[in-house]
Amino acid sequence: MNQLVKQLRPKWMLIGFTALALLVGLGASVDLDFIEQAIAQEELPDEGPAGGEPAAGGDANAAPADDNAGGNDQDAEAAANKQSMLGWVYDALGPGYMIVFLAISFTLVALFVMNIITNDRSKVCPVELVDDFEEMLNNKQYQDAYEMAKEHESVLGAVLSAGLAKLSSGYEQALEAMQEIGEEENMKLEHRLSYMALIGTLSPMVGLFGTVHGMINSFQTIATGGSTPEASELANGISTALFTTLIGLAIAIPAIAAYNIMKNRVARLMLEVGILSENLMSRFQGVGQKK
Repeated sequence: MNQLVKQLRPKWMLIGFTALALLVGLGASVDLDFIEQAIAQEELPDEGPAGGEPAAGGDANAAPADDNAGGNDQDAEAAANKQSMLGWVYDALGPGYMIVFLAISFTLVALFVMNIITNDRSKVCPVELVDDFEEMLNNKQYQDAYEMAKEHESVLGAVLSAGLAKLSSGYEQALEAMQEIGEEENMKLEHRLSYMALIGTLSPMVGLFGTVHGMINSFQTIATGGSTPEASELANGISTALFTTLIGLAIAIPAIAAYNIMKNRVARLMLEVGILSENLMSRFQGVGQKK
């Protein structure tokens, strides 16, 4: 139990740091420059000429001032629109969809980090274990080889220790035990990956639910708004429909891509585990026949 806690502790620490980094990235995505420009542009109209003195020079000098004022108003309007983009997204999604999509996103990041750590070669098929195990077999240190493979926290170590444990019953029984452990470990790895595929399937469904919800709200506005419904109320429902679909697809695409890439990696590593374990145990091929 203590070994399990020690093994999971760094994984969850890394997951926590990854989630924190994602939160910082989301906060940094807000364009603070546009906010500062909007504040500066809002303060400019309040600053008139010093002492309220009229501008000298007649209409010829007044025209450039009007042009600058028009340009400042356009910049302020553009900055205000840029600043309100995040608020528009929040208003379109609402707190419910926002919480759901954030929870799905953080879960996907956590699963991605966990699978990267679990599917690392050092956790599945370490090269140093192969070299040490083969050296002990060459020196006929079978008990030491068994203890080393059993204590090693890797798929290959579990397979080799299972094979040596059943070797006294014969070589064929040892191969069967190795195959059973290999299938069990493969099932565990694929079980962790299946949650990423679940997110890839579930996220577009949440987006589709939001699409239907937003369209229902828009049609309800048309039905209850009379002959001239408010355009802003119609836009709210359409925005909900489009943003939920967009975010659902944005989460599902990397989830499905990462799942398939990691699944192929797991299959390749497990095939390598099977080949290496059979090659290392092939020297005991005549054990069952001698008995």
